[in-house]
Amino acid sequence: MSVEPPAPDEARPSTSDALARALGSAARRAGLDPSAQTSARHVAWAAMGGWRGIIESVLPSLVFVVLFTVTLDSGTGRGDLLLSLGASVGLAAVFSVVRLVQRSPASAALGGLVATAAAAALALLTGRGQDNFILGFVTNGAYGLALLVSALVGWPLIGLAVGWLMGDATGWRRDRRKRRAFVWITLAWATLFAVRLAVQLPFYFAGDVPALGTLKIAMGLPLFAPLVVVTWLVARALYPTARRAAASDAESGQE
Repeated sequence: MSVEPPAPDEARPSTSDALARALGSAARRAGLDPSAQTSARHVAWAAMGGWRGIIESVLPSLVFVVLFTVTLDSGTGRGDLLLSLGASVGLAAVFSVVRLVQRSPASAALGGLVATAAAAALALLTGRGQDNFILGFVTNGAYGLALLVSALVGWPLIGLAVGWLMGDATGWRRDRRKRRAFVWITLAWATLFAVRLAVQLPFYFAGDVPALGTLKIAMGLPLFAPLVVVTWLVARALYPTARRAAASDAESGQE
């Protein structure tokens, strides 16, 4: 007797559940939990990682831009690449070591160190300061494309993440209102990554490292955090029952 392989629709739930679990866990670590009793301000602050997260995210890039600009030779149009990259990678390494010594979660700092070091290695290999931003372009392109495709095929990644957090799995797909909302918010995230590329790439091809570095910082956390808050607000509006249940649990715990 031959056994027929499962149909694509039968295999999809297990795959989507695994993906939803991973996305949901990442969203919760970023402070995006619609059932949590908190404020929009707290969500934005958690998404940025507090003062420490902001410093670890911004300072290495800022140091690179400042040093490269200060050492810029008007004749050649080049700055001291080795000094700028060395200081940037060194700062990222210090942040990682401090977290390890304090036994605090070091995944974000270590991830930042690896990304900073890899980008610096590429720039040193080519000898062009603007190539320090190539990995960022690749990351933005990959995230944007994945989000766009997921929305277009009807399995928006934001919906998978929120559905897992709210215990709704893929049930939200049967609710037209929820499905439409998750498609639009996923498209908003895809647009964020696309806008970053559209604005920054011309400066990359022009070799304008100071402007490119400044734009990277300005279009990083300042755009990321507000969109996290909007996503959180949309999710809470779609799941009012879960929100009230969380509030009731919080009040019971205080009695």
